[in-house]
Amino acid sequence: MTGLVVGVDGGGSKTLALVGTAEGEELASAEGPGSAVAPGKADHSASVIAATVRDALSRVEGRDATEVQILYCGVAGVGREAEQKRLQRALESMELAAEVVVEPDALVAMHDAFGDAAGILLIAGTGSIAFGRTHAGAVVRAGGWGPAFGDEGSGGWIGRRALGIVAAAADGREAPTSLLGAVLTATQCATPDDLIAWAAAADTRTIAGLAPVVMSTATAGDPRADALVSLAAEELVVHIRALAKQLFGDERAAIPVALVGGLMKKGSLLRKRLEQRLRSAIPGAQIRSEEVRPARGALRAAAARIHLPTSP
Repeated sequence: MTGLVVGVDGGGSKTLALVGTAEGEELASAEGPGSAVAPGKADHSASVIAATVRDALSRVEGRDATEVQILYCGVAGVGREAEQKRLQRALESMELAAEVVVEPDALVAMHDAFGDAAGILLIAGTGSIAFGRTHAGAVVRAGGWGPAFGDEGSGGWIGRRALGIVAAAADGREAPTSLLGAVLTATQCATPDDLIAWAAAADTRTIAGLAPVVMSTATAGDPRADALVSLAAEELVVHIRALAKQLFGDERAAIPVALVGGLMKKGSLLRKRLEQRLRSAIPGAQIRSEEVRPARGALRAAAARIHLPTSP
């Protein structure tokens, strides 16, 4: 399959593989479960990515699907060099492509959002992270510290906060909130006490599944849920503002900003709240209206890599 490349976006909730030509034409795609790399779990992530890539390749019609030139993967959790190397070695051992490239998911999203130009990209889904690139090409990260003590404003963070609010409301430490009934319904728990066992068995992705419950409860007018959404938006704004000041010196300067991730879909309550807050917190922010597709960014990066001039 000379001339074909594969771009992968591996997040906490899902993995998307996109097959295309070296000229950038998209041919087929497939979606699989999450493949974000947890410490020591690179082999599992590689297995999920490999299965999703093979599924996408099986959908390519009219071409020999036996060889891929470049497999370009943007995966959550590989900001740590050790995990990035482990995942790359695991994928290379599976012989999916002649060359394998692994980098953080935000960087492939930046390929799609800005190309090689400057800008700030925020990802908010199961986890959260922001990356910024200067006009000189320097790249800096903010956030992305993981679910144990970071990922502020993300689905996992919102879900954990919602559980805390429900527990406090059940105790009488907080005012009554519609979140109590909504969370019990979503988790299929009969009583607040049942949430203890549910939360102990839940992984980050499952807890992040409570974020839409918080959004819908806030939209229905519950003040406690609404306050949590506003706090999540504020946490995400802090990520962007920190990079704006560090990389561009002044948050009033013209700064391209792109938003991506499951919580940043157009029309979502959290995105609306974030965009409103950005106008005052970062006056120079120029929010990209077009959809950002990280898998497409990975595909474009792979195609560009093929066409890089070789040294004499």
